[in-house]
Amino acid sequence: MCGIIGYTGKHSVKEVLLNALTLLEYRGYDSAGIAVSGGNGYRKLIKCAGRVSDLEKLCESENIDSTCGIGHTRWATHGGVCDRNAHPHRQGKVTLVHNGIIENYKELAEEFNISDSLISETDSEVVAGMINHFYSESGDPMSSIVKTVKKIRGTFALVIMFDDIPEVIYSIRNVSPIVATITDEGAMLASDLTALCAFTNRYFVVPEYHILTLHKKDIKLYDLAGNEVEPDFQTMDWEKNSADKGGYPFYMEKEIMEQPDAISNTIMPRIKDGLPDFSEEGVPDDLFEESKRICVVACGTAMHAGLVLQAWVKSKLHMHIDVETASEFMYSDPVINNHTLVIAISQSGETIDTLEALKYAKKQGAKSLAIINVKGSSIARESDYVLYTNAGPEIAVASTKAYTTQLSLLYLIVCRMALARGILTKDEVMADTAALMSVPESIKDVLSRRNDIHVIAGNVLEAKDLFMIGRGLDHSILLEGSLKLKEVSYIHSEAYASGELKHGPIALITDDTPVVAVVTQKKLYEKEVSNIREVKSRGARIVLFVKDELSENLEKEFHVWRLPNLKDELMVFPASVALQLFAYYVSSDKGFDVDKPRNLAKVVTVE
Repeated sequence: MCGIIGYTGKHSVKEVLLNALTLLEYRGYDSAGIAVSGGNGYRKLIKCAGRVSDLEKLCESENIDSTCGIGHTRWATHGGVCDRNAHPHRQGKVTLVHNGIIENYKELAEEFNISDSLISETDSEVVAGMINHFYSESGDPMSSIVKTVKKIRGTFALVIMFDDIPEVIYSIRNVSPIVATITDEGAMLASDLTALCAFTNRYFVVPEYHILTLHKKDIKLYDLAGNEVEPDFQTMDWEKNSADKGGYPFYMEKEIMEQPDAISNTIMPRIKDGLPDFSEEGVPDDLFEESKRICVVACGTAMHAGLVLQAWVKSKLHMHIDVETASEFMYSDPVINNHTLVIAISQSGETIDTLEALKYAKKQGAKSLAIINVKGSSIARESDYVLYTNAGPEIAVASTKAYTTQLSLLYLIVCRMALARGILTKDEVMADTAALMSVPESIKDVLSRRNDIHVIAGNVLEAKDLFMIGRGLDHSILLEGSLKLKEVSYIHSEAYASGELKHGPIALITDDTPVVAVVTQKKLYEKEVSNIREVKSRGARIVLFVKDELSENLEKEFHVWRLPNLKDELMVFPASVALQLFAYYVSSDKGFDVDKPRNLAKVVTVE
C-alpha cells in the first residue's frame, strides 16, 4: 500500500519521480503527488486524486527546474479520495510524505494547537505540523524529527524536506519500509526495491528509528542519539531491466511466463549432490530435527502456499502442522511454545499482519524460519533463519511466480526435514529432489499450450458466479486458483472441497453455472469424477483440468485440458500455472487492467 520515492542528484527530478511512481503503481493507490525544492527558496507541490498518469498531465504544463524532490502514491485511510488529501503535505517550512497509520493524530493535533491550520483530513499532515512546530523553535531538523517520532504512536515511513535546507531529504521509519541507495547519479530512497532497479543493484534497508539524510553526493545514517551509523548495503539479484514488461501487455503475463526460470533459480543453488542443502544460508538440521510441530503464518496467496505445505508435511513427515491466517493469529490464542517451528511466508517481507504474527510467536519461544523474496526486509530481520525465493521483482498485484517459488522452496524444506528426521532414506530424498527439478519443464509444457486455455477462458466471460471443486491437494490448488480469478476478473468465485457439495453448496448450482474442476490425485480420482458428474447432472458447465494419465475417456463427458504428468504431490505446479493463465485471460478479455485490480495493493503495510 502506498508508494514513496525521494531523489536528489544530477538529473531532472520530475522525470525520476514520475518514472518511479509508475513502477510503484502496483502497490495500490488512489491519488498521487510530488514536491520539489531547490536553491533560492524554490519549491513546487503538485498532487491530485487519480492515477499517476493524471499527475503526469498536470506536470506537463509546469516548468519544474529542480534536481531534488519527493513523491507519493496514496491509499486512502484517513480522509476520502480527493486532491487535498493527496500527499505530499505542507505545514510551514515542512513538506512530507507518509506511509502508515498514526493512531494518536487527533490528540497530537490538539496538543500542538495545529488543528486550525490543517488543510486535509489526514493523520500525515498532523505529523508535518508537529515537525514544523519543533523546527520553528530550534531550527534543527534532526532534533525536530526525533521529538516528533517520540510523540507519535503507530507505523510510519516519513520522507521530509525543509524549505530552507534545499536539495537535502530526511527520512525515518517504524515498521513501514524504506530502502535507499547512492550512485554516481545521486541519492535515492523508496518504499520498494522496484523503484531502485533502474539505478543500481546495491541498496540498504533503513533501520527502524534511524534518521536517513540524502545529499546529492552522499548518504548519512544516524541513530536517535545523533551517532552516525554505517549502512548495511545489500545486493539485489535482479537485473536492472527486470521490472520492465519485456514486450508483454501486462506484468502478470510476463511473470507467469518467467516461472520456469524463477523456480530453477530458487531450487538449484540449494541442491548439492542431489540433496536439499541449506548450509550456505546457515539453516541447521537441528531446526528441523527438534521441532515437534509446525505453524505457518501468512496471508492470501502465501497462506495458500502454506496449505500445500500442510498437505506435504502430513503425508511425508506425519507431523502436526497448523496454517494460520496471520491477521487473526494473535487473537486466536494460538498454542505456541519452544518446540514450535513457525514458518512465515511473504513475498515482500513487509506484510504487517505476518510480521506482527511472527513477533508474537517469537515472544512465546518459537523458532522461526522466513520464506520471502526481498533481502533485508522486516520479516527477514525478525526471523531466526531466512530462505529467499529467487523470483525477482513481481509487479502485478496478483501473485504468480512468488507463489510457485514459495512452493518449490517449501518442498525442498519438507525433503530436508524428512532426511534430517530419518523418515526417508537418502535415496528416497534424492528421488523426490530429482522430481522437483523436473517441475520447470512441466511448467514450460503448460505455457506452450496457453492459447488453448485462452479459448477455455472465453466460455466464462459473462459469468457472475463460478465454482471450483477438488479433493485433497487439488482443493488447496483451487483455493489459490479461485483467489486469482476473483482478484483480476471480479467474477465471484468460490473453491469447495468436492465432498462438501452435498452439505450445502450444491444448492448454488443452476443451469449453465461454470464449474472448474481439478483432478490430479490418483487415490481420489473415482470420488472426484463422481462429484463432477453430480454437478453436471444439475446443469453445470464443466471445465476440467486433469492429469494426463488420468484423462482417458473423460473427454467424452467434459471439456478437458490435460496437465503434464508429475508425481501426484507435485501436480500443484502445472495445475496452478494453468489456473493462473485461466484467470489472466478472463481478465484481459474482459478489458480490465490485469496488473492493478481495483481496491487491492501488492504490499499491505497497515493492519
